[in-house]
Amino acid sequence: MNAVPVAQRGMLVAMAIGSGLSGWGAIYPQNTWLQVGPVLLALPVAFWALRRWPLSHRAAGMVTGFILLHLLAACWSYSFTPYDSWGRSLTGHSIDAAFGFRRNMFDRLIHLSFGLLMVLPFAEIGLRHGGLSRRAALSMAVLGIFAFSSIYEIFEWLLTIGLSPDQAGAYNGEQGDMYDSQKDMAMANLGAVLALPAARALLAFKRRSGS
Repeated sequence: MNAVPVAQRGMLVAMAIGSGLSGWGAIYPQNTWLQVGPVLLALPVAFWALRRWPLSHRAAGMVTGFILLHLLAACWSYSFTPYDSWGRSLTGHSIDAAFGFRRNMFDRLIHLSFGLLMVLPFAEIGLRHGGLSRRAALSMAVLGIFAFSSIYEIFEWLLTIGLSPDQAGAYNGEQGDMYDSQKDMAMANLGAVLALPAARALLAFKRRSGS
């Protein structure tokens, strides 16, 4: 097995620290730990996987970026992330008013980010460790985003069956939208499609440069 680079060890540490900070002061602690717990359990697996199947710093950084965004949202159980207040403090203007949002949209941003940030790591895994061509690896990555986003929504539904209605609503972030799951999947899929040209260009550059 390979040694995990120092930079990527730092990314794992950042995610571990982020997990603790996310749980500290959470407004719905039970829900937050349902979202943070899997990250903590996955970190030792990620360390082992990076030794067995190395990733570039760029791909590992994208995964880390997505996880940190997820942990930020988990602190406020997604639905209550005060991004509009942050926007008002920084710019003096309301993000919700500017775009006509009638609900907290931070969960949609995270689903979009999943598609945007995970295409390259998925493609790199297929290319470096799955023996796929660049085209096949990119196709697998996009289809993988489609599949993972669907599976996650099913998992979320099954998990909330055992919660009270208030807890379930706070956890899954539907905010009264009966099509919330479909819209979340659509945002992830949109992110994957938007990220595809950039991922293709990065993989092509990596191949030409031999890095």
